Amino acid sequence: MSMPWVFLHAIKDYYEMPWLLSRHKGLKATFNITAPLIEQLNLYRDPLKNDYFLSLWAKEPSLLSQEERIWLIKTCKSTQYHQEILSDAELIDFEVLFMLAWCGNYLRQNHTLVKTLFQKEKGFTWSDKAQLLQALCDFIETILPFYARLQEEGVVSVSTTPYNHPILPLLLDSFNAKRANEHTTLPDNPLSLREDAIEQVERSITLYKKTFGKAPTGFWPAEGAVDEESVEIYKERGIGWIATDEAILFRSLDDDTRANLYKPYVFNGMTISFRDHGLSDLIGFNYRFKTGQDASAHFMQVVEPIAHSQENATLFVILDGENAWEFFENNAYDFFTALYELISVTDWCTTVTMDEVSRMKHKGYLEQLSAGSWIHGNFDTWSGHSEKNRAWELIYQTKRDVENYDGLVSQEVAEEIRFHFLASECSDWFWWYGDDHVTEFGLEFDTLFREHLIAIYHLLHMQPPSDLFIPIMAHKSAVSFLLKPQAPISPLIDGKNSSFFEWLGAGSVDESKLYSTMDRVRGPVEKIYYGHNDVTLFLAFEGQIAALEKQGQYLEIIIEQTGEHLRFSMDKPYEDKDTTFIIGERMELALSRRHFKEHSSVHLRFEIVRGNEIVQTMPGYGALHVDMDESYANNWFV
Repeated sequence: MSMPWVFLHAIKDYYEMPWLLSRHKGLKATFNITAPLIEQLNLYRDPLKNDYFLSLWAKEPSLLSQEERIWLIKTCKSTQYHQEILSDAELIDFEVLFMLAWCGNYLRQNHTLVKTLFQKEKGFTWSDKAQLLQALCDFIETILPFYARLQEEGVVSVSTTPYNHPILPLLLDSFNAKRANEHTTLPDNPLSLREDAIEQVERSITLYKKTFGKAPTGFWPAEGAVDEESVEIYKERGIGWIATDEAILFRSLDDDTRANLYKPYVFNGMTISFRDHGLSDLIGFNYRFKTGQDASAHFMQVVEPIAHSQENATLFVILDGENAWEFFENNAYDFFTALYELISVTDWCTTVTMDEVSRMKHKGYLEQLSAGSWIHGNFDTWSGHSEKNRAWELIYQTKRDVENYDGLVSQEVAEEIRFHFLASECSDWFWWYGDDHVTEFGLEFDTLFREHLIAIYHLLHMQPPSDLFIPIMAHKSAVSFLLKPQAPISPLIDGKNSSFFEWLGAGSVDESKLYSTMDRVRGPVEKIYYGHNDVTLFLAFEGQIAALEKQGQYLEIIIEQTGEHLRFSMDKPYEDKDTTFIIGERMELALSRRHFKEHSSVHLRFEIVRGNEIVQTMPGYGALHVDMDESYANNWFV
């Protein structure tokens, strides 16, 4: 493994999530564990051999080459950074603190060594590092047995995913991308990879049996990606349930009435559950900005009307199980503790596992199942963009070359070739291609993808095509969504984009470019402009403003330094001596500096709210920092 994300989430999330649930008697949930995750957790029985990052982390700093040292620091910072010169002692402290920061609440509360090192705070030794690494690897070995025990006790269901997390419908038929979005562009000269699709499912079932001692009863299709043929493949192999997004249900029914969402369905003998996208995104994206008590109370307040709207309502909340929590205070410990306690004492609500759902009698029936995923109900995240399509075309090209190879291939080599093909079909490669998601490790991902295909040619003693050595991905910065103000501004607040020069020099946040490891429904606001002069802060919000149902909706602004919440109704303008709010072609706002009291540096958050529903939280990365004393001197020139 080139990067340490599995190790880091293992010590922070993979044990902690079911542990938080298990502390509340009677609560149940379903967890999905992919085959690559199982395999990579098992590799930590020999961490220095199997994890490149840990092999560097464990070294004496004096033994690191300059290149290794720079890469290690980059990974520990996991963001853009200025090259730092650290002494060996400083580097050891840096390494240990990085690892301790990733330790979850379970380890911080229950592990003796972790607690001791937290108390030590600095002055760590190489021996401390060695002991910590061994302790954390021993801890990782307890994760999968913990899930197995909770599953035997009926506290959780554990599902899995096709082996290398592929978008199965695209393997079966690339035209599914067109069926889900008629405007998409298909890769050139596609091939059906149906045999690979079947093998991805069968290998996952085999590994699950080896890990948990029995066959899986349910699958989470990678990214909730479904079509009718993939359902048949699951069904033929004994799978009883799958789950996906509400957009697939509404398209399958040709009816988007929300009351239809709150029950499981059957298609071709398969139980299918469809997640409530908005409620799932509340946890995944919005509640990071609230206290645990406020977030859990809001969630139950939104859920209660569903419970009372129909008999036997079943609500499916399904979300990314690892990436959301570092954005929450205390790794979401406070949120989950409050939510689980609230559910435990609520008489109109109970929790069930997906295995229990599959045995329910109260189900709907589907005559057809639309192809799509949990990202916008289509496959555009993995196909359509020129970079994404180029990756598919390289797979097809390699597949054709292997099929036309007329030499002898040993069983061992054939198995290695199969491994590389299946790995190249992982959804994550295509996630990072294109311009919809960005990461500082994009070029590394690009190289890893192409190396799988290059390895296939080397195994056959063939010269790889030259285009496999050409990067697919154009270099993109992970912070390209944010442009800081360049000069003071004094625009007219009239709700119109009337002059380019009015906002010249303003900063901007491009919400459409913010999404990385997780994705969500983009809200109506696509871009925020901001800037100030000596006395006033100016804000403008652009996007699908005219399409908003303005009645009963409002824009809320939270000033973190003062705790003030400002609310502006979207059905009427507002003006007083300190504030002007206008909504027209776009929302525009002027706030007097008096709102910030003595604070010259402020952090602002914005929410669009309809009743109890949080339609959008902005900025998507956290809070907008505004330095009201910024002089822009660095931008002056003569």
